[in-house]
Amino acid sequence: MSKYNKQRLYRTAEAAVLLGVHKDTLRRWEKEGKVRAVWMGRERRFPEEEIRRLLGESNPDAAVLYARVSGHDQKADLQRQVEALTDAYGSKFSEVVVLTDVGSGLSTNRRGLRKAMQMARERKIRAVAVTYPDRLTRFGFEYLEEYFNSFGVEVLVLNREEDRSPQQELVEDLLTIVTSFAGKLYGHRSHKVKKLKAEVKGALERLDTDNERKAAE
Repeated sequence: MSKYNKQRLYRTAEAAVLLGVHKDTLRRWEKEGKVRAVWMGRERRFPEEEIRRLLGESNPDAAVLYARVSGHDQKADLQRQVEALTDAYGSKFSEVVVLTDVGSGLSTNRRGLRKAMQMARERKIRAVAVTYPDRLTRFGFEYLEEYFNSFGVEVLVLNREEDRSPQQELVEDLLTIVTSFAGKLYGHRSHKVKKLKAEVKGALERLDTDNERKAAE
């Protein structure tokens, strides 16, 4: 299997824009052997490795191991994620950086995730590894994956099947949504937002208690 099968392949127009040259120039370089292309039917594709080589860029052999849980009472699960990622990928890179977050996977204000994105932009890493797709984000995983790929960073997922997250995770997600929309209506520092968030959390807790009672009957 070709090593290019696992990396992004750019169309001629896309590669030309990244390199800042005309499409005809890129085609000429390919004929002259200055850049290698992969032919797919009648169209050529340019591997990201070749693009980076021409740009004089090379991501170091380093990876981010990213773990996330929704609440502070789930620190044990956070540690299990880190251990699983270390066992799976720790020996595959010359350097690994562990980044963790405690918070909803819907939140855009996660320090660990933002750090991983910054390291990708600065081309300090070659991969980001997670145990499940929703540890990186609850929705829009493909968009984040595309973001990392655009900087030559591969997203490694230990388990592709959906993580069966605890109910607390779903509660935190709902509260994040409520807080976001309420903040747009009333302002993020408004007492109405805090009151609404407390009411929603209380209602969810009562629903959880009712469900447990019914299950026990």
